[in-house]
Amino acid sequence: MVKAISFALIACGVVLLYFGGQSFHSLANDMSRLFTGAPTNRTILLIVGGLAATVAGLTGLASSGRRR
Repeated sequence: MVKAISFALIACGVVLLYFGGQSFHSLANDMSRLFTGAPTNRTILLIVGGLAATVAGLTGLASSGRRR
């Protein structure tokens, strides 16, 4: 059960990272960086959420193998 949840977290994390990368290269984000010097909040949330989900999934996979 833990492995299934870990794989789901990794898959969701990769999808969020993909959409974060797409958002990072969008016209709206370019305009935001032009005027404020920072990417949009949506882009930051997608990338941070993707990293967190991926790390949580990898941690779950690593710890599930040790519990045998």
